[in-house]
Amino acid sequence: MTTGKVYLVGAGPGDPELLTLKAARIIRDSDVVIYDRLVSPEILRLIPEGAAHINVGKQAGDHPIPQKEINHILVRAARSGRNVVRLKGGDPFVFGRGCEEAAELERAGIPFEIVPGITAAQGCAASARIPLTHRGLATGVRYVTGHCKANEPLELDWSSLADPATTLVVYMGRANVEQIAHQLIEHGLSADTPAFAVCQGTTDGEQQVWTTLRELPVAAKTVKLTGPVLFIVGRVVALARGWKEYRHALHADEVAEVA
Repeated sequence: MTTGKVYLVGAGPGDPELLTLKAARIIRDSDVVIYDRLVSPEILRLIPEGAAHINVGKQAGDHPIPQKEINHILVRAARSGRNVVRLKGGDPFVFGRGCEEAAELERAGIPFEIVPGITAAQGCAASARIPLTHRGLATGVRYVTGHCKANEPLELDWSSLADPATTLVVYMGRANVEQIAHQLIEHGLSADTPAFAVCQGTTDGEQQVWTTLRELPVAAKTVKLTGPVLFIVGRVVALARGWKEYRHALHADEVAEVA
């Protein structure tokens, strides 16, 4: 039997219109789709009738299907001769463990292709009108994970991350938000640095929090954010309308208190 091919496809941050044309075509031509929990229902509706759906979604502390088993599912599906799509939220190679799956396919001799997607940092920033870089404010951007395997302590280079000329984007950081804010301030980043938290970005269920680095831990936990949370910290956040409205409301509260 002819071996099928596996496509490691980035589904983007949620809005189906942010799929690449190539990703949409490959999904519509699929025989088997193996997908994560972050793939939106609207994108799943692109899967053709008759194609197999396999949900291998994981979340922090709950991995019903271990990564090793997911790798085996991909290999078995391809060896059945079918056209296999491994559909992952965002981009498969940005905190998506796509490289581990690609390595397993390589070892098994399975043909595969990587189809990039818009990662959450780009999609959520654009949705909130936050530029990730801006001349005079941010000369670079850093993507880091705020969650380690087996809940191990974060071991990040805090000194390099606490750079006012860099926009910092933290994926999956809600559980460690106190440590993240404390370490950045401890290593020199101003506590008044603008900060933004978002979940379900680019979708109808998007939830946003505008605050400062000092207030981020409390703000992120006060608002009931449903789903994985992305943090954007940096001076560029102050350019967005949401930040300006937040500062205006804060100032109005301060005036009211004085009055």
